[in-house]
Amino acid sequence: MATALISRDNGIPLKETLALVYSVFKLRIGFAIMFTALAGMAVTPGQAPGALQITLLALAVLLSSASAGAFNMYMERDLDARMNRTRNRPFVTGRFNANAYWLAGILLLLAVAITAATLATNAIAAFYVFMGAFVYGVVYTVWLKQRTWMNIVIGGLAGSFAILAGAAAVDPGLAPAPLILAVVLFLWTPPHFWSLAFKYRDEYSSAGVPMLPVVVRDTTAAWVILAHTVVLVALSLLPVMYGMGWIYLLGATLGGARFLWTSIGLVREPSAGAAMVNFHASLVQLCLLLAGAILDAWLI
Repeated sequence: MATALISRDNGIPLKETLALVYSVFKLRIGFAIMFTALAGMAVTPGQAPGALQITLLALAVLLSSASAGAFNMYMERDLDARMNRTRNRPFVTGRFNANAYWLAGILLLLAVAITAATLATNAIAAFYVFMGAFVYGVVYTVWLKQRTWMNIVIGGLAGSFAILAGAAAVDPGLAPAPLILAVVLFLWTPPHFWSLAFKYRDEYSSAGVPMLPVVVRDTTAAWVILAHTVVLVALSLLPVMYGMGWIYLLGATLGGARFLWTSIGLVREPSAGAAMVNFHASLVQLCLLLAGAILDAWLI
């Protein structure tokens, strides 16, 4: 069975194979999505689930994200081969065999995630867990990525569904704070990814992927990124009006200020270097926002 998934190559150490598995399932993104769900749970008023329920939901979100990440790499192996940034991915190099076994495993992983979320919390939370994977794996990867520059705008809903899954575990009715945070995540994804696409614009263009920096001028792309950033940072402060405390406010303010500053810098100098500074600032902003939400709930 293992050889059906991974090509035979006795010269490759186990450690490197595990690293490839980690990359195929995009577990770095998966852990971020998992903490996003925990943040959604943290900002929702009401009785939090027990430790076991929280753990199972967190793992369900992680597995769901992993299944979507692997499906993305499986489906995009031909596209990845046309870009320097992605041409060494294991489905492209042949280290992993792109066959029906992988598809079956991906679907099984998603089924386990949905079942775990249902048993640990409720069907509504499980539905959001499924929708996060569906939006990224099917809507973004299959339907939109190579067809429209709106691909990552709509694809940004994947992160929003993680917030809603965590919130629904506490209250399926969804309070204002998690809904606002879901919108913030929806608005965060495009400027985050467009900043990366700014640097790799030529590769996306040659591969036929219409990311925003490919289809508009540099200055226009920079202004659109700034506009998204302004709105998402402003919205990220609103949960304070619905019960969030000073730790959340501090994280949202510091991260938002940094992201705004680098987005303004990108408008002033629309270059690949400034875009990457903005890309990393978006990560800092998200980390501070999520950490602030979780710590605020636990410590205040």
